[in-house]
Amino acid sequence: MYEPEGLGNAVPRRRSRYRLLESVPSVSPCVTYLITIGRIWGRVELSPQPFQFFTLLRPVWLGYPCCGYRHGPNSLHSVAIFILMNPEYPTLEAEAVLFAHRGARAHAPDNTLEAFTLGLRLGATGLESDVWITADGVAVLDHDGVVGGTFRRKPISSVHRQELPPHIPSLAELYEECGHEYELSLDIKDPNATQEVLRVARSFGACEQLWLCHPDLELLESWRELSRPARLVHSTRLTAMSFGAERHAAQLRQAGIDAVNLHHSEWSAGQVTLFHRFTRFTLGWDAQYERTIGALLQMGIDGVFSDHVDRMVDLATQESE
Repeated sequence: MYEPEGLGNAVPRRRSRYRLLESVPSVSPCVTYLITIGRIWGRVELSPQPFQFFTLLRPVWLGYPCCGYRHGPNSLHSVAIFILMNPEYPTLEAEAVLFAHRGARAHAPDNTLEAFTLGLRLGATGLESDVWITADGVAVLDHDGVVGGTFRRKPISSVHRQELPPHIPSLAELYEECGHEYELSLDIKDPNATQEVLRVARSFGACEQLWLCHPDLELLESWRELSRPARLVHSTRLTAMSFGAERHAAQLRQAGIDAVNLHHSEWSAGQVTLFHRFTRFTLGWDAQYERTIGALLQMGIDGVFSDHVDRMVDLATQESE
């Protein structure tokens, strides 16, 4: 039987299912290259730094010609994948605010002057607390808003300042003890406390560092004119945004509400970027574990609330290096 010269008993090579990709090796790197440019452009669009786009692209366009014609696409592919897998998202301001939730409550009794002082000493750049108004019109810091024993519990609004337990500080006492060179986020638990909070903050020259949080959007809107230059924060959930996050971000900008505060589990890099497009600050609360805090910081979130100030500060330092 005739046998073609040179073949012998060789078995014909089986066609690889990946043969098409092998024949066009530059398609995948080129697609990745375009995606990378898009990702970089999206990141730099929000940044005020000039020429940052070209700075980020420099390793891509320098790496390509240096690798030669044949190896250029593959090397470019690797550079692009590295950028895609290691994204850096900017905050609206220089650095994320590190809020000590109720002070350093992982290390001291919450909402006490001891906890607030310790939080700042550990490196927090902001403090967080809840504010109520007493029967005699004093703004005080407490979470539950009730005092007394099991069978004699009273709301703070019905009690005079002198009758409160000594561990509950007033807002004025916080400023007297800790100064005002830090951001202060206050959950307004009693709307009647708002004017007194603003009066005290103005008397200490601390209004620009004040963040006022509340879940009622209409109530926040009513505070806009009287609260300037304090920032207003809508504390909400994604499920409460009836028309979606983008519509909500537009609504916040139109109403003059500066920020949105969500549970850390509801934030993603895409959500943060969306609100940044509308120049709204993004805050994430209940960030207790290193992986959670680190993820929020990498997303470019503008503020993190944590009980564990030491963890939060260490991770923020690593991110900035």
